[in-house]
Amino acid sequence: MEFKKFLINRLILFFMLSTLITVAVALIGTAFDGGAQLSYMDLLMPIKYAALCMLPTFVMYSRRELSPKALLLRRALMLVLLEGVMLLIAFTSKAIDTDRIEVVLVIGLSVLVIFALANLFMWLKDSAEAKKLNRDLELFQKQHAE
Repeated sequence: MEFKKFLINRLILFFMLSTLITVAVALIGTAFDGGAQLSYMDLLMPIKYAALCMLPTFVMYSRRELSPKALLLRRALMLVLLEGVMLLIAFTSKAIDTDRIEVVLVIGLSVLVIFALANLFMWLKDSAEAKKLNRDLELFQKQHAE
């Protein structure tokens, strides 16, 4: 994949992650600390989390198409790195009660769910692009076959 297309996909993923992380923070916050008051600066936290979560996604870059095995290995590595980033953030934040094991487990589970949803949404986007490309190619071949 050319690097420009890879960066565009990272940008799409960033906004997708920002949305999914905002939903996860709202759900987890409501469940564990529903009465908390947030400042305007707190509204930027999902964006910061999404930006930090973009770093591990660069393990997916390759100039050549990855084999299925290499793709799975890189996705597994990316998931481990993402879990590590988010748990590091959680354990270094004063605002997150990591003394409660259920909070840590829910954060880990939410990272897994967001990872799965983001991959599903990116697959749907890529699948739609591939179908359009195939239709365009078919039309081109029909026009030049005549």
